Amino acid sequence: MKNLSDEFLKTPFSHKFRIGVMGSAQGPSIVQKENTELAMIVGEEIAKSGHILLNGACPGLPNDAAIAAKKAGGFVMGVSPAFSRKEHIDKFSSPVDPYDMILYSGQGLMYRDVLNIRCSDAIIVLGGGMGTLNEFSVAFDEGRYVGVLTSTTGVAQHLKEIIEQCNRETGGRVFFHDDPVELVKEIVHALKTGPRVTTEDERIVDKYTFLV
Repeated sequence: MKNLSDEFLKTPFSHKFRIGVMGSAQGPSIVQKENTELAMIVGEEIAKSGHILLNGACPGLPNDAAIAAKKAGGFVMGVSPAFSRKEHIDKFSSPVDPYDMILYSGQGLMYRDVLNIRCSDAIIVLGGGMGTLNEFSVAFDEGRYVGVLTSTTGVAQHLKEIIEQCNRETGGRVFFHDDPVELVKEIVHALKTGPRVTTEDERIVDKYTFLV
């Protein structure tokens, strides 16, 4: 008897990918014009690639990317820490305008970060602080594709060093680039041609399933 899941995994993906944009929601990174411009280029390129931009439905650089993606005709999804639209606006002071869809998780900020990553096929890191580092850690530990825009400030400039210091092999594949256009291209290409995470804990590299 054929294993239907094996047959499915051997076929190329035809659906749109969800590319998470994780980064500074507050702090010095969001007031630097260069970071805002780079975030908007990332959002625009995701939309032009025909895929879905996903973020934490938060202010700052992820929202800048969302605005640009929406303006370019893309589909934008947010994963909110709030229980409801009211709590999203009143308690978390977060935006709603650029989003085609917001999932009100009710999970708070920390658990929302995990859900953010689980909802993403790959992520791109822009600037960032402790929250972004948490999201990166989950994505890297689960073997997802991660793009790091090194031309932004914050934790994005230190992730290569952090990975080297941790000396931990998880199968996570990280792309570092200072050009937002090329970074998005690399992530999309990797999603189309490379191995995909298929179970919750993918630290054993030979468990990956390759698309053909």
